[in-house]
Amino acid sequence: MSIAGEFERIVKLDRLPREPLKVTADETERAALARRFGIEAVHSIEAEMRFAPEGRIVVAKGRLTAAIEQLCAISGEPFRNRVEEPLAMRFVPASEQPEFDPEEEIELDAAEPDDIYYEGQSFDLGEAIAQSFGLAIDPYAEGPAAGATREKAGLLDAAPSGPFAALAALKQD
Repeated sequence: MSIAGEFERIVKLDRLPREPLKVTADETERAALARRFGIEAVHSIEAEMRFAPEGRIVVAKGRLTAAIEQLCAISGEPFRNRVEEPLAMRFVPASEQPEFDPEEEIELDAAEPDDIYYEGQSFDLGEAIAQSFGLAIDPYAEGPAAGATREKAGLLDAAPSGPFAALAALKQD
């Protein structure tokens, strides 16, 4: 569930930026995004986007970077992490949204931009960036205490690994 206006950046079709647009969240927006995505903190988040109109469809490409604090999936301890993600999206009028057929199998292509449907004469770039940010957060990220926590719990794999693992296996035979 999204909080209305938590990271709103309305782009009007008749005022589409010709130069790259830099979008940065303020302290209140970062706190709201941290709550929304269940992480400890968002220390910074910004995206730089370029727009290419194709009729009423607008193709937007850029890059998202963020500094966050999240809990380690192993130790549960908070740690700082970075999110860096290329962004590619198409803002498409809602009138061009295809009919949904629940029987049809949908194939997603990672190379294709995400279609984001809008109504009227503008779209919310901030919400699109926020959704991309939420998907880019690794829920299984491991912090610096992960190894020690595994060792303490006896979860370390005793099998050798690395370039000499095959030699060690031969030696045991």
